[in-house]
Amino acid sequence: MIITTWNGKSFDTEKDLNAPERHVLQKLFAWESMVSSLAQFKQKKQEALLKGWNNSGPIQEGMALKVIIKTLEKKVAVRLGTNGT
Repeated sequence: MIITTWNGKSFDTEKDLNAPERHVLQKLFAWESMVSSLAQFKQKKQEALLKGWNNSGPIQEGMALKVIIKTLEKKVAVRLGTNGT
């Protein structure tokens, strides 16, 4: 899947993320539309990163994942009508 971020950078999840990062991203795509606050989204992100893939343990965020997550945070803020803080 190709993801274009808020600043116009494109990432190919198959090439730019490892399998555990893709797993976390899938969870965050679901939470993006369900959370009631940006703080809740950030909490879900932390939980997913700590839990890992199939409870394998913490996942280290690579640069691509960090940028993609920042874009998701911005989308959540827009959906909720907040300024992203």
